[in-house]
Amino acid sequence: MSVTVAKTAGFCFGVRRAVDLAEQQAKKNGKIYAYGEIIHNMHEIERLEKLGVYTAYALEDIPDGAGVLIRAHGVPRNVYTLLQAKKCEIFDATCPFVRKIHKIVDKESADGRLIVILGSAGHPEVVGIQGWCGESVVLEGEEQARAFSERLEMEDKPISLVAQTTVNRSIWNISVGLIKKRCTNLKIFDTICKATDERQSEARLLAGVSDQMIVIGDKKSSNTKRLYEISRSLCSDVRYIEDAAELTTQELGQHQHIGITAGASTPAWIIKEVSNMMSEETKIETGEDFAAMLEESFKTLNNGEKVTGTVVGISNNDVQVDLGVKHTAYIPLGELSDDPNYDVAANIHVGDEIEAVVVRVNDGEGTITLSKKRVDQLKGWETIEAAHDEHTVVEGVIVEENRGGVVATAHGVRVFIPASQTGVPKDQPMSQLVKTKQSFYITEINRQRKRVVGSIRQIQQEARKAAAEQIWNTIEIGNEYDGTVKSLTSYGAFVDIGGVDGMVHISELSWGRIKHPSEVVSVGDKVKVFVIGLDKENKKISLGYKREEDNPWNVFKSKYDIGSVAEVKILKFMPFGAFAEIVPGVDGLIHISQIADHRIAKPEDELEVGQVVEAKIIDINDEKKKVSLSIRALLEDEED
Repeated sequence: MSVTVAKTAGFCFGVRRAVDLAEQQAKKNGKIYAYGEIIHNMHEIERLEKLGVYTAYALEDIPDGAGVLIRAHGVPRNVYTLLQAKKCEIFDATCPFVRKIHKIVDKESADGRLIVILGSAGHPEVVGIQGWCGESVVLEGEEQARAFSERLEMEDKPISLVAQTTVNRSIWNISVGLIKKRCTNLKIFDTICKATDERQSEARLLAGVSDQMIVIGDKKSSNTKRLYEISRSLCSDVRYIEDAAELTTQELGQHQHIGITAGASTPAWIIKEVSNMMSEETKIETGEDFAAMLEESFKTLNNGEKVTGTVVGISNNDVQVDLGVKHTAYIPLGELSDDPNYDVAANIHVGDEIEAVVVRVNDGEGTITLSKKRVDQLKGWETIEAAHDEHTVVEGVIVEENRGGVVATAHGVRVFIPASQTGVPKDQPMSQLVKTKQSFYITEINRQRKRVVGSIRQIQQEARKAAAEQIWNTIEIGNEYDGTVKSLTSYGAFVDIGGVDGMVHISELSWGRIKHPSEVVSVGDKVKVFVIGLDKENKKISLGYKREEDNPWNVFKSKYDIGSVAEVKILKFMPFGAFAEIVPGVDGLIHISQIADHRIAKPEDELEVGQVVEAKIIDINDEKKKVSLSIRALLEDEED
């Protein structure tokens, strides 16, 4: 036989807070009155009474000037007024989650809205909520929610919907859906306590894998009833007991897997009594006995303490972590990582073990705020210091730009990289680095001042040096490279071919005539170049850019021969004839004697600049790259 006890079994933080406050004040003053049952558990009420905590079911039962405890369920607003009139000292143990509901209904009611409460009518918590608002309606479940929604009309007043903190999540979801369909002016406030959600969710999972479920709690406890209902829907054998006297070990021996859960008003000592009835051989699945587990769950955590827990939930705002204590622990998403691109879905999963540092313990609300990135920072400092001492490369993400440079995060540590060490040219913005991953060296570190300085430029310089050595070891005339134009001069362009600069002379940039390299390339352009000259001794490289296949003369020769007819464009006139473009980069001369079939005084008598005419190629001089054209030859051909 194996027994699994729900980690959330027993007092919730609100009840524990109320019980602890009652015990403290009774011990201090000798006697204190609880207005209404402090919790729904008669065994615990009897124990507290022996300590001096007396239950008053009416204000008349409380003497003037007495100390009065407001229980976790809360009370209507007027109760405070009446107790103050009796000059009573009030010790308010209202659960923070319940107090939040009071504030919500108070404001919404003041705005003229109808307050609809999903919960148990007459339950102290619900009565208290109603005491903080004007007009209200209580719906006890799906059927009442359905009937209420069917009565709604379009002209009805606006509705604000809240929940008793212990309402079953599935009932809430169904009821909200029914009301949303009919109400056009509805405000929904999900006020179910997270601890209740966790308790019910764990009960659901445990009941699904158990042969028998034992639910411990007072029969008047609303949240314990919910646990019983959930367990019955998933397990065929469920026992609802108030204490160990209602259970026999014979019954336990009939089952292989037993699950135990307990309501928020069930004290640990009652749960221990039940556990003590188990045979000595029966242990919790973790190998610990139940009593030991309970003691562990009540331990106190302190700010700055490093803890390890299990991820049990992920929301849009935080990651919920089970630390094995009664407090609910959360890591806000902003405390997961310094990386602005951190992907929660890819890195955090339910069931993961996670290390964190306690940032804040709120005993009032029963919550613990954790930080994972602070653990990363603690580990990160060791990594950063090692990288500095060993001069090894660190990778980080640039998260911001400031006047002096940029800031990166690496292993949870902020690293300042001065502008001169970013590797970004002065005429370019450093903002281009933000949100990018970069490699850098740690050049300075002061842990006491939490100052770390890095350099991207050193990485780039080393990489450039290594690339340059590789190029000089392999470079030959004819080698081709992908390069980047670094700068322009009047006589050419300097191109970085991967750590080494070479120069493309202006004459090697274009087959046509250009006055400045900027007519062909610009700084930053990616270009393909090839080596046409090399001086390894003086570290000089001459590069070519224009390609032979782009040579206009070769283009011309591939299309035309002597005797071919071409359409040519008149470019300019000379006393002895007209020059015309045959293909871009190649011109031909139409001698004045070849312009017409009769004598002319000057070329412009027959032609115009820009005019396109047909001409016959009558001569090609490959050595001098000259072409002779004739319009007259075409005219004579037509006469023949």
